[in-house]
Amino acid sequence: MIDYLSPLEQKVLAQMNLARTNPAACAANLEPRMRYYNGKLLQLPGQIPIITQEGVRAVEEAIRFLRSARSLPPFKVSRGMSMAARDHVKDQGPKGLTGHTGSDGSDPFSRMNRYGEWQGAAAENISYGDRTAEDIVMSLIIDDGVPTRGHRKNIFNPDYLVTGVAFGHHIKYGAMCAITYAKAYR
Repeated sequence: MIDYLSPLEQKVLAQMNLARTNPAACAANLEPRMRYYNGKLLQLPGQIPIITQEGVRAVEEAIRFLRSARSLPPFKVSRGMSMAARDHVKDQGPKGLTGHTGSDGSDPFSRMNRYGEWQGAAAENISYGDRTAEDIVMSLIIDDGVPTRGHRKNIFNPDYLVTGVAFGHHIKYGAMCAITYAKAYR
């Protein structure tokens, strides 16, 4: 139990670590999602339909990636990096903002440096609207509409060994999850 993460934040960490340590199992978890697509419309049970940019093709591509990905070590979680992610959620959520720049002009790197020092390399992923750990991580892995698949690359970057997670309310999208990554953090 990690006392500074909510139960949902701990589940996000667990889902990311499952994806990193057992990508094939993650692919198997993703396969059933394909049946909920009708063209570019994603209609998950009990949820509002979502118009995607790529449709099922992005899911199929993510599954191919996961089946060929090598296992990586699980992320270690950092309190300071989680606090940096929480700052961004608390800033953007009530204001309905999106993106990696805070209303104070901060970027992920300066937010992480408020509580410690990131080392080597660092990045940030943000999910808007997803409310379960599985949906958050699956959306970032599918990375619909992101040609570079940058969110997926962050999760599977072997240089990133430490992470921070924060989840909260977003006035426009209902929910927001910010996730920070670094090679090392002290």
